[in-house]
Amino acid sequence: MNKTLKINPSALFDVASGLIERQRSYGAVPDIHMEEAGLFLDECLGLLFPQMARQRPKSPREVEARLIQMIGKLRYTLCEVMPEQCTRAEGIAMRFAMALPKIADQVRLDAQAAMDGDPAAGSLDEVILAYPSVYAVASYRLANLLVHEDVPLLPRLMGEYAHRLTGIDINPGATIGQGLFLDHGTAIVIGESAIIGNNVKIYQGVTLGALSVKRTLRHVKRHPTIEDDVVIYANATILGGDTVIGRGSVIGGNVWVTKSVPPGSRVMYRSVGWQGLSEPEPERADDFTI
Repeated sequence: MNKTLKINPSALFDVASGLIERQRSYGAVPDIHMEEAGLFLDECLGLLFPQMARQRPKSPREVEARLIQMIGKLRYTLCEVMPEQCTRAEGIAMRFAMALPKIADQVRLDAQAAMDGDPAAGSLDEVILAYPSVYAVASYRLANLLVHEDVPLLPRLMGEYAHRLTGIDINPGATIGQGLFLDHGTAIVIGESAIIGNNVKIYQGVTLGALSVKRTLRHVKRHPTIEDDVVIYANATILGGDTVIGRGSVIGGNVWVTKSVPPGSRVMYRSVGWQGLSEPEPERADDFTI
C-alpha cells in the first residue's frame, strides 16, 4: 500500500538554502554548458561541410547569415567564459570565422586520408558523414583555434562533446598536422602537449600520454611527438614529453613505449612461434622488440 509522502516546506527551504550557499562558493559561473558548446560545434561543422548541416544552405547569402549568427553566439559565449576580457570577444569571433575556409581544407585532407587508408570506405560522403575520426579531428581543429586565442573552458567543452559522441579524446591544446586518420577511433587519447606530424594513422585504443600527471608539470611538454607518416596500431601506449617516434615508423599493437625510436623503425613484441604454425617473420636491423 503506497504511503503519501509528506512534504515539510521548512525542511526543504533549509536544503535549498544550503545548496545555494554551496553554489555561491564557486563565484561567478559562466552561462554555458556542454550541450550548448556541442550545438555551436555542430553549427560550425555544418558551415564547413554541407553533409554535416542540419539544414543545407542554398546560397552565399544564407551562409553569410549563418556566419553572422555564429559570430554573435560566439561573442556572447566568450564574454561569459572570459568576462574580464569581453572587449576581445568581437576580434576573436571574427578571426575564428575568417579561419573557417582554412579549417575546411584541413578537414577535407583528414577525410581524404580516411578514404585512402580504409579499403572499407565507400565514398568521401560516407567518410564525412559516418566516420568518428572526421568528426573528432574536425572538432579538435575548431577548438584549437580558440586555444590559440587563449580562450578558457569553451575549447575543452567542444572537445569533450566530441569525445562523448565518438569515444575519441583529443585535448584541444595538442598540435596536429595534416591528414590525420584515427581508424575506428574508439578509446584513442591524445594529450594536451602531444605533437603529431602529417599523414599519421592511429588505430583504436592508442594513448599518447604523460609519464607523470603532477600538477607542477602543467606547463611542461608531457606528451610524445609523432613525426610524419607514422602508423600506430591498436592499444599501443606511448608516453613522455621527450619521446619521439621517428618519421615513417610503425608501432605495433599493445606495445608500451617510453623512449624515442629513430625514423623508419618497427616497434613490436618479439614474435613467438607455436608448434605447427609458420615461423615468425625474420627481424630486420631496424626492429625494436620489447
